[in-house]
Amino acid sequence: MICLVLLFIGIGGVTTFAAVDQHIYDEANLLSESEITELEAIATEYSQKQNADFLFLTTADEQSPDIVTYMGDFFDEWAVQNNQENAVLLTMNIATRDVYLAGFGTAETTLDDQRINLVLDRIIAEMQNGDYADAFRETVTTSSRYMEFRPGVNPENIFFKTWFQLGIALILGGIVVSFMLYNSAGRVTTTASTYVDSDHTRVTGTRDQFRNKTVSRRKVPKKSSGGGGFGGGGSTGGGRSFSGGGRNF
Repeated sequence: MICLVLLFIGIGGVTTFAAVDQHIYDEANLLSESEITELEAIATEYSQKQNADFLFLTTADEQSPDIVTYMGDFFDEWAVQNNQENAVLLTMNIATRDVYLAGFGTAETTLDDQRINLVLDRIIAEMQNGDYADAFRETVTTSSRYMEFRPGVNPENIFFKTWFQLGIALILGGIVVSFMLYNSAGRVTTTASTYVDSDHTRVTGTRDQFRNKTVSRRKVPKKSSGGGGFGGGGSTGGGRSFSGGGRNF
């Protein structure tokens, strides 16, 4: 009997994260039913993994306030209704063609302004092409990957790339093998001077002759920014601080 009481006390004392039932708020009707179902499943999976809900909010209201205010008002209400403060919220206004990504609670640190802009860099082309489901899917998976890194670390640093690590390993392996082969081979004692009779060989003259000159030209393409950026972190009307960044698409 005592064991059962202790068991129930132990279970009651364990705090677990429970993802909310709804993650997609498609007020602009940009997604199909199948896309919403798929994105809900992805958001639930990664929300459980990161202990922070991934949310997607769309609107087509030309009269709505600026997207940061709209996003903040939505989250203030959502946080109270769901008793949850940890979230990553992607907000899009198709009427003004603005998109804003914000991190609340623990996500404000694990997905800071720098990382948010890296995510926006990856999804802006999909937003411009109208692939909104793909943009949210990429937001969830990339944000989740970035959140695994220690705060303050650039997750796109070349030293974290698998191909770079493999390349370094191959180069080091090649150096070791070459060194071993060099030491195992017989030493070469002959040089070019071995076969030259220096007493009966001399240079009789030198001459420089210009042959030809080739000039090639190429146009350097201008780098496209993929849409103007704006924003940064801030606070909602309800006093909730967040990391953030936005783009026009």
